[in-house]
Amino acid sequence: MTHFDKVEVEILGLSSSPSAGGAYALLLKETYGTRRLPIIIGAFEAQSIALELEGIKPPRPLTHDLLKSMIDNLGATVNEVLIDELKDNTFYAKITVEYSSITNQVDSRPSDAIALSVRTEAPLFVAESVMQAASFVPASDEEEKNFTAPKKASTKESESPGVKPTGETKIASLQDNLREAIEKEDYERAAKLRDEIERLKGNN
Repeated sequence: MTHFDKVEVEILGLSSSPSAGGAYALLLKETYGTRRLPIIIGAFEAQSIALELEGIKPPRPLTHDLLKSMIDNLGATVNEVLIDELKDNTFYAKITVEYSSITNQVDSRPSDAIALSVRTEAPLFVAESVMQAASFVPASDEEEKNFTAPKKASTKESESPGVKPTGETKIASLQDNLREAIEKEDYERAAKLRDEIERLKGNN
């Protein structure tokens, strides 16, 4: 696929609350354009992506962390992730891996491929044909109100001194609880705490 057949994208946000069936919506944004591409992904994959974007490391590696470690230990490199096909309302992706000057493409679900891309900092692309078939151009920010932009988790060292407003105090407290839940590997509670943090940030 040539450069003109694919579009570079970045993660704009994750839905702040799960939809029916425990799925989440991941919203991708065209890096050098205005189009948006929503993809429905599972709760585990959404959690894996969100934890990495928030800079929170679980005490033991998740599946995507393990995959990155194996790639690194083999001396391989993830060159890019490409969402290359939409068939029967299902997205398909490929991960391009280079090892010893040999490049291979590995089939993957988009959610797994994106979870790996955020860990390896590999560029993320979508085939132009997929963008034409499934993307939209938002009329206003109103259409994206249910999505929360990923942000690095704040730390106490980076916060400004002084008394914080009540909302920020609550967010800081919830972030502490989130880290505690991650350390205890209580990922279901962590996901609920993350959703509450995102809701409060959206109201600020």
